[in-house]
Amino acid sequence: MTETLLVTGASGQLGRGVIRHLLDTLKVPPARIIATTRNPENLAELAARGVAIRAANFDDTASLASAFKGADRVLIISTGEIDLLHGKRLKQHQNAVTAARQAGVSHLLYTSMPNPEPGSPVLFAGDHYGTEQAIKASGIPFTIFRNGWYQENLFMSLPHAIASGQWHTSAADGRIAHGARDDMAAAIAAGLASRATESTTYTLTGPQAYTVAEIAALVTDVTGKPIEVVQLSDEALTEGLKAAGVPEGFAPVITSFDTNTRSGRIAMVTDAVERLSGKKPQSLKNFIEANKAALAG
Repeated sequence: MTETLLVTGASGQLGRGVIRHLLDTLKVPPARIIATTRNPENLAELAARGVAIRAANFDDTASLASAFKGADRVLIISTGEIDLLHGKRLKQHQNAVTAARQAGVSHLLYTSMPNPEPGSPVLFAGDHYGTEQAIKASGIPFTIFRNGWYQENLFMSLPHAIASGQWHTSAADGRIAHGARDDMAAAIAAGLASRATESTTYTLTGPQAYTVAEIAALVTDVTGKPIEVVQLSDEALTEGLKAAGVPEGFAPVITSFDTNTRSGRIAMVTDAVERLSGKKPQSLKNFIEANKAALAG
């Protein structure tokens, strides 16, 4: 049986990475791949390679059902619509699950986050937990990828920390095993292209967990620039972020990542990336070395 594979959010960084691995690493014929996006013109290069491009609007279930038609295995990449007041992203994901059921999809895959259950300090964790529950209630066999924090997320904090010599955090001695986005894309592509039919949940992480102080030491070792780690309360960190120009509504979201780290809910290290992709994940030190110029300005 030749299954048709569909990737939503295909114009985003993760979506593009998944499709690239389907085509170039796994050698999936482009005729078996459907890429959906709100703006199909952004995927002209994939269309030129023979990938089917379809418009999909997560706010419109009928649009999604039409986009999903004929797809066997559908990967729902979580949208970027973080709306803490109105639950827009959860509603979008629920629309996608409903559309997948209407379209007769045989296997549903989703990009979630580690430990999104009630009690998570991460302010948007409920979007992921609610989506996981909707997928399980749909009756469609599923694969859930609980993606850990990307190494690329460090671009939000490290350039300023390197430039100023100080890294403000409320994470204390909590640990994170940052993973490369492309490593996770390779693992997700392998799961999407597999013939697996059982329902499974994977937590995807990097190969080693570090505290903020240990990451700072790695950065200093690579760049030669010392960084002092300044531990703050959550409240002080939020106020500092706002003073630095982070939008008032988003500053508490960033702080919630540190709260989550401090609580130990993101400290896990798994071998899921290597098991799925067959490739050892990139170390944090290699990431810092590869991006030394960009990080240090």
